Amino acid sequence: MNNAHYHFEMPQNERVLSYAPGTEERRLLKEELTRQTNQKIEIPLIIGGKEIKTGKTVDVVMPHNHKHVLAVAHIAGEAEINMAIEAAMEARKAWSTRSWHDRSAIMLRAADLLRTKYRYVINAATMLGQSKTPHQAEIDSACETIDFLTFNSYFASKIYSDQPISEPSHLNMLEYRPLEGFVFAVSPFNFTSIAANLNASPVLMGNVTVWKPATTALLSNYYLMKVFEEAGLPAGVINFVPSQGSTIGRIVLGHKDMAGIHFTGSTGTFNHLWRSAGENLTRYRGYPKLVGETGGKDFVFVHKSAQVDQVAVALVRGSFEFQGQKCSAASRAYIPESMWPGVEARMKEMLATIKQGDVADFGNFVNAVIDNASFENIIKYIEAAKNTPDAEIVIGGKYDKSVGYFIEPTVIKANNPHFISIEEEIFGPVLTVYVYPDEKYEETLHLCDETSPYALTGAIFSTCRAAVDKAHEILRYAAGNFYINDKPTGAVVGQQPFGGARGSGTNDKAGSLLNLIRWTSPRTVKETYNPPTDYRYPFLKAE
Repeated sequence: MNNAHYHFEMPQNERVLSYAPGTEERRLLKEELTRQTNQKIEIPLIIGGKEIKTGKTVDVVMPHNHKHVLAVAHIAGEAEINMAIEAAMEARKAWSTRSWHDRSAIMLRAADLLRTKYRYVINAATMLGQSKTPHQAEIDSACETIDFLTFNSYFASKIYSDQPISEPSHLNMLEYRPLEGFVFAVSPFNFTSIAANLNASPVLMGNVTVWKPATTALLSNYYLMKVFEEAGLPAGVINFVPSQGSTIGRIVLGHKDMAGIHFTGSTGTFNHLWRSAGENLTRYRGYPKLVGETGGKDFVFVHKSAQVDQVAVALVRGSFEFQGQKCSAASRAYIPESMWPGVEARMKEMLATIKQGDVADFGNFVNAVIDNASFENIIKYIEAAKNTPDAEIVIGGKYDKSVGYFIEPTVIKANNPHFISIEEEIFGPVLTVYVYPDEKYEETLHLCDETSPYALTGAIFSTCRAAVDKAHEILRYAAGNFYINDKPTGAVVGQQPFGGARGSGTNDKAGSLLNLIRWTSPRTVKETYNPPTDYRYPFLKAE
């Protein structure tokens, strides 16, 4: 047995490949896109290391060409969900006691497989199945996934090395036990890396998971599961269970061994899971750990001292990359009257050059939204802006789903600071701007803080330090990730731990040790070398 105590050094963030014309990575990615486009695969459940085909299937399609079927995926019923729980609990017996060095080695092997053998596979699957550009896929499914796997091992080494002080008469230790049960991992469609981390974080700390992937991200998530298996993850540690949310939620949340939920998705769904867990508290062995990153209504706040070009670029990138389908995407902006004409003109100039279409065309900056339900929800806000005196569409506003779910990057100017599109989460390529009087900077900062129930990301643009400090103070609880002179998207593992509070989640900061420690149940151990043999303390002695 290897009894070395190994400390992982802080890794470097994975290098982002450019996919510029003439590069080898561009050629290899295009080849992989062609390969995956020209095949239709079958995606089974993976439970206890075994592939299971239920016969109940859904089509996995391209959002930008929704008649093109990429895969047929099997969907779990009650029997398979119960089977996954049993497999997880069986695997837990050995996995929970396995050396954390061994667990880290598997995660680091998975990272290396993604860095090399599977980089273009996972990127192409994310592009085709989730409609991402090469850059958006690269920073997500390749780089951020690799960063989660490598940095988590470093963070784990810091957690395990954090021990209490001891005295000459005794030894004190902290044992970081896994949770006493399984973790329910519920992943979203928009980030392949989040799907990886929702499983990898608890698993690294000795836990096992029952994983419900988003139906609209099954292609990339299936390849992720295969990478974990090839890296040496034992059968049953992660169980890949595509299923209907209501069915798996009812079974999992009613099970006595449910010990935690690791979730990214809508606030409404997380609220439902939390309520259901509360209703089932008497069933569980202990109080479950509930970790969730949910909705956002992320802002860019502009002071009159800001530079027009910097603001305009931040709004275009922050609002419209990946069609605004990021939890962190800029969805509302507060711009002073003196700056609005310049910002509007610059945005119009840039957006006039932006192309939208198929991911296979690397000249496209914008692709399609994820599915019909999302498409219909987003256009409701566009139509609302077209039919009210409280707002007007100043850029974009067109949409078409005949081939793919395409919505133009759209900018709404709201005359009412409480117009529906400036208050509610849209999760699409729609930015609402409120233009405020320059002299009402501080008053409008309070308005920004009080408008939304969310608190995920936000940004302030200003070259005046006093104005930045004032925004920093008033918006202290308005965002868990706060950016100064930068767009509110693009958090990097190890650099900007990610998560928000209020209606945006439990703020447990993915990409840091704060998230990992939630998946432990610490035990304090005290060993006394020579226990006392007399009950009497010195103060009891006679004078």
